[in-house]
Amino acid sequence: MDTIETSYNAAIAVGKINGAVLCATNAAGTFTSNTALGTRTLLSGEKIAQDLSDVLFLASATKILTTIAALQCVEDGLLTLTGDLSTLAPELASKQVLTGFAPDGETPILENATRNITLEMLLTHSSGLAYHFLHADIGKWREKFAPQNETARGLTVEELFSYPLAFQPGSSWMYGPGLDWAGRIIERATGRTLLEFMQKRIFDPLDITDAQFYLVTRPELRERLVDLNPDDPDAVGRAVLGGGTGGPNSRTRGDFGGQGLFMSGQSFIKVLHSILANDGTLLAPRTVEDMFTEHLSPEAKEGHQAALASPGGIFFRVGVDPEMKMGHGLGGLLTLESVQGWYGERTLTWGGGLTLTWFIDRENDLCGVGAVQASLPVDGKVAMALKQTFRRDIYRKYAAWRG
Repeated sequence: MDTIETSYNAAIAVGKINGAVLCATNAAGTFTSNTALGTRTLLSGEKIAQDLSDVLFLASATKILTTIAALQCVEDGLLTLTGDLSTLAPELASKQVLTGFAPDGETPILENATRNITLEMLLTHSSGLAYHFLHADIGKWREKFAPQNETARGLTVEELFSYPLAFQPGSSWMYGPGLDWAGRIIERATGRTLLEFMQKRIFDPLDITDAQFYLVTRPELRERLVDLNPDDPDAVGRAVLGGGTGGPNSRTRGDFGGQGLFMSGQSFIKVLHSILANDGTLLAPRTVEDMFTEHLSPEAKEGHQAALASPGGIFFRVGVDPEMKMGHGLGGLLTLESVQGWYGERTLTWGGGLTLTWFIDRENDLCGVGAVQASLPVDGKVAMALKQTFRRDIYRKYAAWRG
């Protein structure tokens, strides 16, 4: 049986990972499991012990925080889940749908959208917005019509995600930059940057002081950055994203609600705990209930199921067995049945890059975040296996504690 102690320390010993930060708790806070393993390397080359206060690149785990911020705007009456966004986001309203390319292979075939994109669609990846690396035609369009985005720096959400829709809004499902656009809509609705809004409405109420979007400029946070090391001197999160140049962080400007936050694991678990406890600090209880409800239309759900069954489905399932019934809530994948000794029905879960995973299981009263600190070159299979070990072993530890 793989345990956190045996599996993670073995991976550290052979250099597959540098360390890990793993946090879990129940709603009452009577069970806590906070573990920091291994070391991180400073720019000087000095190695120091990994610590729970180390600042991590959340990558797509940013999306749950942006979802919460968007739902706060809904509660404030600034936004609605199903209303028209064309006034706040005319760029979205004018987007066309790419249905393919003409026989010459060069001319895109575009059609007008037949319905409006809604906030609910942005939060559930059913808007038609898709990442170029997950959709062949969008990738082809991007190479032909947005070549500057391959190397340009300082791009806004609007500039980086300028490509057309992959399908009619609400008619299917594909993982994409919907939460980045939701972040911009929050900024336009509130008149604040996304970080300013999150700091006031999410971080301050939970006494979180270590969150910042890329670039992280506060000196006291930079010295705690896991990703500021000789392999990643610009702290763009190379290991989290599997290597390369660091992905979007190397090209962006502003607060990207789909992937841009840095914060510690001990702070991130505070957010998960507040939602698990449904304590009213961040959201009204009825809003939290809605997060854990299926939010895909029948059409979109069909597309979601196809994506889960596709070769890329291993990433979209975030550790959930393909045989399980799954849907999509507000903030992540939603399990629709219970597994003995593991996730309960309506567990909400997602991840960040290749190395981070989180879950909120209200049926079994447990939430957790596991952040593997991979070494370069990243061994994706090892990182995936370690995340699954965390997901499973933390339940065994919780069961032993309760027993």
